[in-house]
Amino acid sequence: MTSSPTWKRERLRSRFHVASLLAGLALLVTGCASQFGLGMAELPASQGWEPLPIGTWVLNDGLEARTMVFCPRDACIRQGFASVIAFSGSEAAKIDQALKADPASLARLFSKPPEDDQRSRPKSGSKRPAKSTTTVSRFEAEGVPGILVEIRAKGSSGKSATTAILRGREGDRLVVALAVAEDAEAARRDAVAAWRSR
Repeated sequence: MTSSPTWKRERLRSRFHVASLLAGLALLVTGCASQFGLGMAELPASQGWEPLPIGTWVLNDGLEARTMVFCPRDACIRQGFASVIAFSGSEAAKIDQALKADPASLARLFSKPPEDDQRSRPKSGSKRPAKSTTTVSRFEAEGVPGILVEIRAKGSSGKSATTAILRGREGDRLVVALAVAEDAEAARRDAVAAWRSR
């Protein structure tokens, strides 16, 4: 049985770069480490949240994974992912600058297809209609600035994903609390829980 080219393109398309990055990080962490993080008090194991094994994970300079938890489909009514990551040096400056960009620029960044998908497009200049809409808005929680990235599928499926990101400085480090959920309210709530656990 062969796959259609359209199906292959859609499978490669990732309109939610943060979620894809985090899923990749989660798999890498699971495969490379044997010590589990402490978890998050407000996202407890009793409610299905599982800490990822980041205790011995070695990261690039300028990046520190402090805590990552996820709530899988088979254990939770609503799936989710939350993490606390710290950046230092040039990585901190780069991430901070990116998160300070205006919402329209961030929306374009999050909705941009991956490099592989761009190369597979016809060079005639014709654009395929977008399969989803991306909106970015700002919010504040715990006195900390945040952004909310909502991606919603067009059409009748109604599928959506939201990432909430809070950021703040701890000395020379930029600390980011991030949560991915199906809706904005859950993403904001989980990001605040992650922020409190930092």
